[in-house]
Amino acid sequence: MANISFQCLPFDQLTLRQLYDILALRIDVFVVEQNCPFHDADRKDFVAWHCVGYDTEGDLVAYTRLFDVDLSFEGFTSIGRVATSHKVRRQGVGQKLMAYSIEQCQNLYGTHPIKIGAQKYLLKFYESFGFQSTGEEYLEDGIPHVIMIRPA
Repeated sequence: MANISFQCLPFDQLTLRQLYDILALRIDVFVVEQNCPFHDADRKDFVAWHCVGYDTEGDLVAYTRLFDVDLSFEGFTSIGRVATSHKVRRQGVGQKLMAYSIEQCQNLYGTHPIKIGAQKYLLKFYESFGFQSTGEEYLEDGIPHVIMIRPA
């Protein structure tokens, strides 16, 4: 299992290097790997907290962004832009990342239900963290998604 060092920061405390690493990982995963050109710079980064996970070589290999109640979904906190580098896939890093992100969401915003828009093929992964499908499915940038909620 990969040794990852996690940190969670608001936008204004990110270093330029961290911001570059975040954007590069998100482009690698969401635009290149998933062949999904979309406008990633949605201005929501300014109000989000950013969870970054670096490996022992100094590479950003795991990332999420967290939102307080009502910023992404009305009445819910939220976790989004969940990404892991191909370098660490199938090494348990995604599990570590989600566990850390849920913990940070609760530490920052209190105990609230967490709502996500999950890529449908990851349904079982998110269910393992207590998220439940609402049955609401939609296409985002041509990729099937489902709304999921983790009760408080």
